[in-house]
Amino acid sequence: MAAGAIAAWRLATPSADVPQAATPAAATATTATTITDLRGRKVQVRLPVQRVMLGEGRQLYLLAALDTEDPLHRIVAWRKDMIQADPDTYALYKARFPKIADIPTFGGFEDGTFDIEQAIALKPDVILLNVEAQRATDDARYIEKLDAVGIPVVYVDFRHQPVENTEPTMRLFGQLLGKEVRAQALIDFRRQQLARVTDVIAARQPARPKVFIERIGGYSQDCCLTFGDENFGRYVEMAGGTNIAKGLVPGTFGQLNAEQVLATDPAHVVVTSANWEAYVPGGRWVGVGPGADLAEATRKLEGYLERPAYAATSAQRNRAFHAIWHQFYNSPYQFVAVQQLAKWLHPELFADLDPDATFRELHERFLPIAYRPGYFVSLAREAAAKGDAP
Repeated sequence: MAAGAIAAWRLATPSADVPQAATPAAATATTATTITDLRGRKVQVRLPVQRVMLGEGRQLYLLAALDTEDPLHRIVAWRKDMIQADPDTYALYKARFPKIADIPTFGGFEDGTFDIEQAIALKPDVILLNVEAQRATDDARYIEKLDAVGIPVVYVDFRHQPVENTEPTMRLFGQLLGKEVRAQALIDFRRQQLARVTDVIAARQPARPKVFIERIGGYSQDCCLTFGDENFGRYVEMAGGTNIAKGLVPGTFGQLNAEQVLATDPAHVVVTSANWEAYVPGGRWVGVGPGADLAEATRKLEGYLERPAYAATSAQRNRAFHAIWHQFYNSPYQFVAVQQLAKWLHPELFADLDPDATFRELHERFLPIAYRPGYFVSLAREAAAKGDAP
């Protein structure tokens, strides 16, 4: 079979080593079941759910890994964040599943634009919300109003405490969709890929370079948005680095001032960014993501060397600046980010580790779209290629 034919076959055919649950047509009988969500709430839902409202469009990252043959068939509405925040991935799904453009969108709970009458008219079996929406839903008493018409709300989490909550969220999705076996296969794959980094770090105990993470680079001009001891902050620690904002930023997200960054003298700067043309047209964001123009991404990353917060730091002297796809902060794919961070922080220890190959394998085994590289770029690697790295 020719290489192109093999690629097409892989895209169209679920991997033989990943168990597939019942097809959509077969999964029609439902049973009332009490489940526990990521806020510890006991919620009664009729399982498997057939009609789902996604409180964030990027929840498709997981749903597509479980409903691989037709990831859209249960979605009756979603937030439009994926269309705007990750237009390149959205375009890949649209090319494969054109009906994605017809999915109704709905307003946000946090900004008060959610239309409860729209939700009632769509008759979802469940609405999936991120945990940070709970305060807004509580304030507006949305849960009680939806419960009164038989629409349960379930909270999930990839963003707030992803190291703790990703596996439980994956398992919960599997339970809701009737895809428990496949969800466990994905959990096992994630564990194996994380262990390829964490086991080495635990065994070798390398010196930990200091890292500053510039969060949402180019989306905002503020200095210096970052992560505390969670999300990318924790990914850095798992990869064998020291997140300089740990202990300075309470919680998951926060901000340092330029003087704090300078005082810590980071050895590496990691910019989380993406294609944010929808939000900041022509902005300084580094457009990493599927199929990204890495030459252009490198050019834009060069501009970060001039930021005052990094003047005369070790990272600036050594051109140890890296950009990574921001959406790793809000998806079940964080293990790819941990692998790439480990490659940057400890290139000798992880010379044989290939995060692109890992992400490609994830697509081939679990996802209905083909892998397109472009999720990472590094000035340090460019400098080394030119022979002027330390």
